[in-house]
Amino acid sequence: MAGRGKRWWRRGRWFVLGLVLLLVLPPLAGAVALRLNFTGDVREDARTRGKDAIWLGHAWVDGRRTDADLAAFAERIEGTGIRDLYVHAGPLRHDGTLPAARYPRAKWLIDAVHRTMPGIRVQAWLGDVLATEGPDGLRLERPESRAAVVASTRQILDAGFDGVHFDLEPLLSDDEHYLSLLDDLGAVTRARKVPLSVAAHQIDPVPALHSVNGAISGSEKWWSQEFFGQVARRVDQIAVMSYDTWMPLEGMYGGYVAQQTSLALEVTPESTDLLMGLPFFHEDDWGHHENAETVAAAVRGARLGLGRTDPGRERFGLALYVDFAAEERDWAAYREGWH
Repeated sequence: MAGRGKRWWRRGRWFVLGLVLLLVLPPLAGAVALRLNFTGDVREDARTRGKDAIWLGHAWVDGRRTDADLAAFAERIEGTGIRDLYVHAGPLRHDGTLPAARYPRAKWLIDAVHRTMPGIRVQAWLGDVLATEGPDGLRLERPESRAAVVASTRQILDAGFDGVHFDLEPLLSDDEHYLSLLDDLGAVTRARKVPLSVAAHQIDPVPALHSVNGAISGSEKWWSQEFFGQVARRVDQIAVMSYDTWMPLEGMYGGYVAQQTSLALEVTPESTDLLMGLPFFHEDDWGHHENAETVAAAVRGARLGLGRTDPGRERFGLALYVDFAAEERDWAAYREGWH
């Protein structure tokens, strides 16, 4: 019996060791690969192209911001590559409609920006929660909901905005209803000669990861690279939300942004502006660790990805999220690293 017990233990020990290696080695290898992706020289010409953007909070259109605030903001972005302001003018209702009462000071903002900041575009940032992982939210599978979103776009452009920027979440990869909506929205924006812009989920860091994650957790964090390309071909501007990545270390996060930049560049047409998001906010939770997801790491990662994949790409920039949570160190890292 003692001999059998020893043999069982030896076999069991190797089984346990094999299981541990199976569970530990792939994530460890992935972490090492991301860290290595953050190494190397950054091309000197991988710098601003003057096509950056910033997400601005609702206070700019509801009466809380003043002329003095706008003057300070103009001074803040002077000399940067910021061209587009994504101003929160929503959210949409779950049926796709947009009450005009949600943006009472839009005309003041648009007129003041055009007067004091020539060349800066004011885009309406519209969004809503989608009913993809719960019972409540906007349902893109309903034709009447999509039609209402299109009507809301006409409404917001009638208010004088220079374009429209959509952030609909959580948006599952391969959503044909979303692509149909973008086709309809594009018809409106092209007729008005204004940009159609969207915020995009991150791309599978390994093929089909969004499907695996969805099967395990019931939630999809990533898009397939193919779907990202399908979206990018339908819009004038696509901004990757390259934050909330779960990365625990700054080097891994920077390598992840470099990888995301390369993946996005590979499938984004030359005619579409590609922007990589910068974390201008400070939180510590399971999705975002502020000591890891730094502006400096994101800027360097974007520059590495640009330089390795498509250094000549002109329609490329960074998107800063978000103005009301930004600190001086964020602005300094953006200026020093990108300009």
